[in-house]
Amino acid sequence: MSWAEAEAVRSLRNWVSALAAAFAVGVACPTSSVRADSKGEPDTQHASPGEQLARGSDCFSCHTLDHTLVGPPFDAIAQRYRGQPEAIARLAAKIKSGGSGDWGAVAMTPHPDLDDRKLAEIVAWVLSLQGQPATHQAAAPPSFTYKLKDGSNATLDFPLRDQTGHVSAAVFSGWEQFNSYCFRCHGEDATGSAYAPDLRSSLRGGMTRHQFTATTMAGRPDKGMPKWAGFFTPQEVDQIYDYVKGRSIGLVPVGRPDARENG
Repeated sequence: MSWAEAEAVRSLRNWVSALAAAFAVGVACPTSSVRADSKGEPDTQHASPGEQLARGSDCFSCHTLDHTLVGPPFDAIAQRYRGQPEAIARLAAKIKSGGSGDWGAVAMTPHPDLDDRKLAEIVAWVLSLQGQPATHQAAAPPSFTYKLKDGSNATLDFPLRDQTGHVSAAVFSGWEQFNSYCFRCHGEDATGSAYAPDLRSSLRGGMTRHQFTATTMAGRPDKGMPKWAGFFTPQEVDQIYDYVKGRSIGLVPVGRPDARENG
């Protein structure tokens, strides 16, 4: 064994030992799973170091504590890998290198810039969660029906317009985000271009909100599309989807949407 190979093995052993120690601490000590404050925002004041690191990275762009966003929820990961010693190094390596296959076809983006200490603390926090399925039942999705130009109706899972008849604040924000960043490849006002697919056609072809979010967050490296996890929040991606959906059914025209001023 060469000197370089010996050093690599020693480094790997130290890494796994650090992860194991952090995992033991995370399981033995109470951890705080920060749900939300009184305003519905994450309250991280008393969060564990691992959770603070996860929230400070882009982890919550694709994962939540208890329901699927793009990737699996953290409590499901804890449940699957509970009691498996090899899970410590396996999950840390997955965070660092990315990849797909364990939870579906959507690839997890790599995080080569996270050092071993940060990986250890994040993994320890995830594995120390209760790992129980969410006990609450998801509320039935809302529905909003709008008449299209051809006389047919379209039913959406979000309000396209507010009570004044103007586009909603979310749709207007989606237009702002789209025409600040997405237009470079997908065309100004979502009109399509030679560089990337016309997203109006993608949505008319059946692309769901979940698929839209997954593609946006994870990117399409094979197609030259960058990942937007860590840049856009899940809420912002939802707003972009709402805007593009409105464009795809012809109820949001080209140009600045008719938003209510100061509304």
